[in-house]
Amino acid sequence: MNSIFIIAHAPLAQALRECALHVFPDCAASIGAFDVLPDSPAEETLAAARRALAPLQRAPQDRVLVLADVLGATPCNVARRLIDDTCSRLVAGVNLPMLLRAVCYRNEPLDALVERAIAGGIAGVLQVAAAPPRESDETTTLP
Repeated sequence: MNSIFIIAHAPLAQALRECALHVFPDCAASIGAFDVLPDSPAEETLAAARRALAPLQRAPQDRVLVLADVLGATPCNVARRLIDDTCSRLVAGVNLPMLLRAVCYRNEPLDALVERAIAGGIAGVLQVAAAPPRESDETTTLP
């Protein structure tokens, strides 16, 4: 089974992990998170991120999908140095629909999981029309 590692600007990574565990409470051992703190030196951030990722990669066959928040930002740049393209893949632009889709399909091969995660992230972003007002929503004004 694949694990999922979220790396993002603080406090987003931990917040996304907590949201995922709210929906899938049995997945705590397979979802890791690392919040990148502002003004933290790059090498210290990389070392701390490696420590946070380590529990998800105990055995050589362990696979990890790494989800970062913004392409080109510090969390994504750190994540690029964490992955090896053999046992891990990196997807930028993490959102909650992407994460939930990844958790649902974490038993699939890593490359398929990447595709599922991206599809979930894209499908989860759309404009929603306002609901029509209901009678109970209307405010009455007394004369």
